[in-house]
Amino acid sequence: MQQFSLCFDKVKKDCLRFIKSQETKADRFKNKEKMIKSFLIPLCFWINSKANKKKPYFVGLAGGQGTGKTTVSSLIKIILIKYFNLKVFRISIDDFYKTRKERMNLSKKVHPLLLTRGVPGTHDINMILSFFKKVKNKSFKRLKLPTFNKAVDDRFKKSNWYNLKDKPDVIIFEGWCVGAKPEKNNTLKRSINSMEKVKDQKQIWRKYVNQQLKSKYKNLYSQLNCLIYLKAKNFNLLQKWRLKQERKLWLNNTRKLDLKIMSKSDVISFMQTYQRITQNMFKYMPKYASIILNLDSNHQIKNALYKKQ
Repeated sequence: MQQFSLCFDKVKKDCLRFIKSQETKADRFKNKEKMIKSFLIPLCFWINSKANKKKPYFVGLAGGQGTGKTTVSSLIKIILIKYFNLKVFRISIDDFYKTRKERMNLSKKVHPLLLTRGVPGTHDINMILSFFKKVKNKSFKRLKLPTFNKAVDDRFKKSNWYNLKDKPDVIIFEGWCVGAKPEKNNTLKRSINSMEKVKDQKQIWRKYVNQQLKSKYKNLYSQLNCLIYLKAKNFNLLQKWRLKQERKLWLNNTRKLDLKIMSKSDVISFMQTYQRITQNMFKYMPKYASIILNLDSNHQIKNALYKKQ
């Protein structure tokens, strides 16, 4: 379409500049222009057709570890601002992780595995719901929103938090478990990996996480206007891509002291806490997500499937 070409001409420079900022010498993006032109620009036209400037349009963006949620959501933001002149705010559910101290307390009260960030129950849902409520308010005032430092596994100081000055037209809310649904209780009985078998023998941890999805997270996700899902081929690929992320985290930090960067074995253990929900999302997300972006084994978007509205 001619409109897509005109859009590409206008956003190309900014999009490619952002992609370059995310690359390392060992990890270059492939088929960059095709990704933007064939998949992300049509997606942005779709979002623009749904957005209503009278109130924020909430875009949920989900995908397993290392699928490229940050890159894709950032490029969507660039296109929506540059071509459609929309006010866009992008934030991750990761930014709302409970503090390390809060997770430490949770791990003592409920289960030791809840010290590890990631699963439902380790986010400050009340803070997210408060953000959603305030940003919808007609008398919106500026907001300070948290940012999470994964390198030290805790929140940044408030001086480094997001400062949202203007009411957005579009809010991109991304995260690995955004839109996740709970399992049936009977499926929780079987351990799916060595971590669950050894560290969650009484199923306390997985039942707690599942209950969070049934209650607070269900309420949160019901407020999203649409859901985009980056679908990888399998869980092994996600582990491979997550290792790349960890390497990039190390390379991008000038201060190497006191960083909680994970080794390969650490990543594999860490990923096991995500495995149950991730594999469940593989099964059911294609049934109800608004848009599925299927990824191939080379980390490229293979096709986009739009659900009929």
